[in-house]
Amino acid sequence: MSTRLSLIMLALSGSLMLMTGVVQADQDPAFILARNSALENTHRNVRDQNNATLTPEDQQETKGDLRITAHIRRMLVRNKSLSINAQNVKIITRNGRVTLRGPVENRAERRKLKKIAKHTRGVIRVINQLEIKAP
Repeated sequence: MSTRLSLIMLALSGSLMLMTGVVQADQDPAFILARNSALENTHRNVRDQNNATLTPEDQQETKGDLRITAHIRRMLVRNKSLSINAQNVKIITRNGRVTLRGPVENRAERRKLKKIAKHTRGVIRVINQLEIKAP
């Protein structure tokens, strides 16, 4: 019985392969990014791998730093004039020093985010590493 079942399964899978044919993956050149394209961000990924750049994992766990980060995040999310990118920037607080990182739509948003962080109680310094989003 098991030999018969195996033969049936083999016949079914063979006929399925004959019906569907060979599938080839086409590469659309529109999706291949040029080395100097504004959308190509390999350099950012490399930059983030070294220890010189802060990432969210560097967030301090002190009450004060967590409160600062949470307050800034609430202010950004509540501000409906900000783009989704601006509302989702990285906020890293260490000993009252806030680092803002990520893409924003324009310079006005960049300034607005820095101002929100700067006017948060407990912030000693704002390090603005926000980048204008590529077109």
